[in-house]
Order: sequence, then C-alpha cells, then structure tokens
Amino acid sequence: MGVVTPSTDRTPKQDRSRATRRRLLEAAVACLAEHGWAGSTVSVVAERAGVSRGAAQHHFPTREDLFTAAVEYVAEERSAALRALPVQGRTAVVAALVDLYTGPLFRAALQLWVAASNEASLHPRVSELEARVGRETHRIAVELLAADETKPGARETVQGLLDMARGLGLANVLTDDTARRQRVVAQWAALLDDALD
Repeated sequence: MGVVTPSTDRTPKQDRSRATRRRLLEAAVACLAEHGWAGSTVSVVAERAGVSRGAAQHHFPTREDLFTAAVEYVAEERSAALRALPVQGRTAVVAALVDLYTGPLFRAALQLWVAASNEASLHPRVSELEARVGRETHRIAVELLAADETKPGARETVQGLLDMARGLGLANVLTDDTARRQRVVAQWAALLDDALD
C-alpha cells in the first residue's frame, strides 16, 4: 500500500487562479467599454482573457457576477492609484480625479449603469456598488484636496467637483473633449482654492 503525501505547496495554483481572475476582470472592463452590455458576454470576455468559458464560470458563475466584480476591481485599482498620489497642487489633483471619469473604467461603468436601469437582477448590485465607489472616491478627494469638511459648503464643493468630473466623462464618450476639459480643470482648481482655503 503506497503512502500518499499531501501537497503542502498550493501557491503556484493559487497564483494561477488569481492571475486568471485578474485577466477576466480586466477583459470584462475592456469589453464593456468597447462593446457595451449587449456585446459583452461571458464567452467574449473568456476569449479575450485567453481562458475557457468553463474557467470563467468557475470564477464568476453569472454574467452579473463577472461584470459587477470587474467594475469594482478596476475602481479599487484606481482608488489605490489615487491614494498613492504624492502631495501636489490642486490642479493636478483635480486632473487626476477627472481622469477617473474619462477612461475605460468610466465607459464600462456607464454601460453597466444603463444595463442595470433595465435589468432587475442587476440593478440592486450596481446601485450598491456605485454608492460604495462614490463614497470611497469622495473620501479620497477630500484627503487629496485637504478639504476641511467641518467648514460650511466644503463637502458640497468636493461633491460638486466629482459631479462635474462625471459630466466631463459623459461629454467625452461621444467626442474627444481634451482641450475644453483642460480649461475646465484649471478653472475648477482655482474655484477650489477659493472655496476650500
């Protein structure tokens, strides 16, 4: 009778699993941004990530699981990058915050919001995710801008900046709005200097 020795080193398999999961999440965001909800299926994402459909469904049993996790993953990555920004002037901070809403993550999130507005199973998940991401983005913005929220109007000023950034992101969906956006960012930074100091 042979002796079976248990494997104690599961790290390589776990590393492969994490890498597969990350590829799926990044592919899902890219697909949403490029093809919208209707054109983004689990099969399309799996192919783009270079994995089987079965592997995709092992990590994410449903389409809703995959896409909400994908937007959450990238939002967390962006939040981490924002938190790591060195202390700098308000113009650079405003530009970094606006960049959150003008890239592929915003396009993917926008597609997910539109789908959630029409799909009952997706709506509560996306609403909760958006509320959580919104709170985290607001907290980071307050820190980066050194805003004192005990001062009347400071909280609303920071939220107004984030709402404006979302509007710039919407404008950028249809046309490249870079030149106008740069002027708006500079103006908002000046307004923030007056409002928050």
